[in-house]
Amino acid sequence: MSAKIRLYVEHPLGPGQSVPLTREQAHYLFGVMRLTVGAPVALFNGRDGEWLARVAEAGKRGGVLDCVEQTAPLRMPPDLWLLFAPIKKARTDFIVEKAAEMGAARIVPVQTDFTNAERVRRDRLQAHAVEAAEQCGGTFVPEVADLVRLDRLLADWPEDRRLMFCDEALAGASRALGAAGGKWAILIGPEGGFSDAERARLGALPFAHPVSLGPRILRADTAAVAAMTVWQQALGDWT
Repeated sequence: MSAKIRLYVEHPLGPGQSVPLTREQAHYLFGVMRLTVGAPVALFNGRDGEWLARVAEAGKRGGVLDCVEQTAPLRMPPDLWLLFAPIKKARTDFIVEKAAEMGAARIVPVQTDFTNAERVRRDRLQAHAVEAAEQCGGTFVPEVADLVRLDRLLADWPEDRRLMFCDEALAGASRALGAAGGKWAILIGPEGGFSDAERARLGALPFAHPVSLGPRILRADTAAVAAMTVWQQALGDWT
């Protein structure tokens, strides 16, 4: 019995475990996908791996799934954060979705000097991260943090985490990232780029590694995908 539908749940998963569904989940499974009692569903919660479950109860406002067997262990991504300045709604959604698909462990929206968006809906972005994990076969869902000012984030920066600082002004002047492993973060700037003060501060940080993403200036959403590709290929779990 194989499942074509994957669903993220908050409930613990394990042998014989019953998993109650929310009203929204029940509507999706039974109203939209037309599943009936006995149908298979793949479940994951970001902690217990992936489990094959069967529909035990199906209703318009709720339902219950019973775990049958584990089909995949929890697969943790590299210890990589993606820091990005929010942009237009759809393109911010794209960044979060692709970061989750490509193996970010934590996603942090940052307010820079030239960031246009002053507020973000963290709950909505977290839902996009969940949807991305459901669709790409992941068993881990990255946390989407609240929006934070870049200067405050850097002031409290952990000393053991290195920072890949992507700056369009550094074409051809990248610093080598070094050996694989360890804790990392990638920083993508806003549509208007970093201010001179931000660039000077970042350039002076001992843990920051300035990186060029090529001779052309990339849109912020393109830069996020390009930067994660470069990092994963050089230092991540693609190697």
